[in-house]
Amino acid sequence: MMVEGGFEVAIRLPMSLGESPVWSAQSQTLYWVDINRGHIYAWQPASGEPPDRFDLEEKVGCVALCEDGLLAAQASGVERLTFPLGSRRVRLADNPEWRAGGGNRFNDGRCDPSGRFWVGTLAADEATPSAALYCLTDGELTQRRSAITIANGLAFSPDRQWLYHADSPTRRIMRYPFDVSTGTMGDAEVWVDLDRHDLPGVPDGAAVDSDGNYWCALYGGSQIVKFAADGRWLESHALPCPDPTMVAFGGADLRTLYVTTATQHLDDTGLERYPLAGSLFSMPVTTPGLPEPVVA
Repeated sequence: MMVEGGFEVAIRLPMSLGESPVWSAQSQTLYWVDINRGHIYAWQPASGEPPDRFDLEEKVGCVALCEDGLLAAQASGVERLTFPLGSRRVRLADNPEWRAGGGNRFNDGRCDPSGRFWVGTLAADEATPSAALYCLTDGELTQRRSAITIANGLAFSPDRQWLYHADSPTRRIMRYPFDVSTGTMGDAEVWVDLDRHDLPGVPDGAAVDSDGNYWCALYGGSQIVKFAADGRWLESHALPCPDPTMVAFGGADLRTLYVTTATQHLDDTGLERYPLAGSLFSMPVTTPGLPEPVVA
């Protein structure tokens, strides 16, 4: 079903907080999560079948590809899940900000081109800068940045020279010089300021295409925006719901843009007004995305 902004409904779902779409080129499968419900979805569009779902016992912020499964950043720590999902589970690292009964959970993350897993946390009150950005390398979780409120927008440029990251409430997307051989980040610079572009919402999950354009979901802004590598606004695409969460490139040619969405901030009136909220959307694009790296 085609909707506004060039999008169509790929899978109609009532997700509370859909997030972290990741495309496996090897299996032609799209994976994503519903954070609040601890669900991981797996869907092969070409099969014509509905998605499979694996249920965890706690919130899961994001997933990344492994050779024989997925890496899942749950609230309390990072686990490796072997295919069939959950047939074997290995805890790789604990979340140093999590504690029983509450704490900062893991949120947005992805694998870099060298196979390191980067993941940020989210402040429990979503207001205090008590969260951080971490990198998991060879089983060791190392803090790379602190004083973050809601870590989001993590992506890497095609030339591997830049790491992009956002602290959502600031409405700014930062970029850092990046050494892919060592995983070292340089000093931050403001790359995109939504205030300067008069754009609504806050920056959420993102992905970069093969031309270096940065596609970002604007949570609370009802749209996906595309920025050039030099930070210029290029285009916006509206969605029929207020809270898109993250984008990913998929399909055999990586020319399908998938978008996850949320219902967590909608009351009964909002759900009636936005009946497609919580669904997975898709849109064809001209420039292909980049193959998603696999965790080493």
